[in-house]
Parts: sequence; C-alpha cells; structure tokens
Amino acid sequence: MNEDSLRRETLRTARAMMEQGLVRGTWGNVSCRIPGEEGLILITPSGMEYSVLGPDDLVVIDRQGQLAAGKWKPSTESPLHAALYEARSDVGAIVHTHSVYATSFAVAGRPIPAITEEIAQVIGGPVEVAPYAACGTQELAEAAVNYLGRRGAVMLAKHGLVGVGKDLSEALLACVIAEKTAEIAVMARILGGYNELTPKEVLSLRDTYLNKYGQ
Repeated sequence: MNEDSLRRETLRTARAMMEQGLVRGTWGNVSCRIPGEEGLILITPSGMEYSVLGPDDLVVIDRQGQLAAGKWKPSTESPLHAALYEARSDVGAIVHTHSVYATSFAVAGRPIPAITEEIAQVIGGPVEVAPYAACGTQELAEAAVNYLGRRGAVMLAKHGLVGVGKDLSEALLACVIAEKTAEIAVMARILGGYNELTPKEVLSLRDTYLNKYGQ
C-alpha cells in the first residue's frame, strides 16, 4: 500500500472509531507505520475533528515521536505510539480509544477478563491496566509498553484503551473486542458472575485463530 492509500485508510479507521462509539469529540488517535520509511509513523493530528480531516491533514512523526512532516501538531500521544512501535516490531498500527465500558474498567483499575472466545482469539488474554501517568508523557508510554506485553490491547488507568495489530483493521478490531468484552463482563456480573477461560484455553483459542481461522 502506498502512502496516499495508507492516509485514506488511516482516516477511514479514525472515522470508524468515531462512528462505532469508541471515542467522542476529538479524543483518541490512530497511527500506522509507513512501509519503506524506516522509523516513520503516520498519525492523526492533535485536537481536530475526524469528520473534517482530509488525507493531507495526517502528519508524520519519527521514532522519538517528534514531528517529521505535516502542517499540524501531531497527536499528544505521539510518545506512546512511538514507544509501542519501538517495543513491538510486529505491530504495524495502533488505535487509541476512550470507549465507555473499557474506560470504566481502566478507572476501576481492573483488567478486562478473558471470558469470551473473541478476546482470547484477538487479544490473547485479559486486557491489563497500566498504572496512571499523565497523557503525552514518557512515563505513560513506558507503562503501556510494560503492561501490553505480547497481547493485542492494554488499558491506561483513568484514561482509555490502546489496541495494536499488524494493520489498521486488526488494531481497530482489538479495540472493538475489548469494549464488547468489557460490556459483557458488566452484564454477566449483573446476572450472577462469570468464569474466566483458563490460560491453556486462551492459548489454544489464540493458536487456532492465528493459524487456522479464515482463508
């Protein structure tokens, strides 16, 4: 995919994030690696409405999270994105949301439990909560890296959710599944509780999803 196509796909992902209720207003952010450009990352600009953004409004940051190209300031969470890409060579895209149920778990400081096949398959286990640090700081970036581990999503205490994936659709899916599972967990507790999948079951489901599911 060339950079023009990547810009359009990033913008579609940002709008999908909004349309699916994962963010409101100008919060949240989306990024992806630029193929063939070592260390360069395409990311949404800071504090701009997704509905009015055009492909040329997206900006480029370097591996330190600093602006490399573009006419607007990059997302305030650029250090977070840069740190996650540096830590995970398998990650090609990142979506950061402030969805209601996942953020409720982040505020409560409780992991989203591995109670559905979907969360095991897509995320690879429970979604952990990184300790609180102010937005846009290196402390937040380091905490997110540590608590993400090798999974597909991590929560930021008192803040929101970060989903990662090999591409934009996979990163967005991680956010969708985390939010759905958080809502199911709340509803299941109202109905009497839930039993989590065992680590062995999670590993089996993840392996099946990665190696046997789909075409």
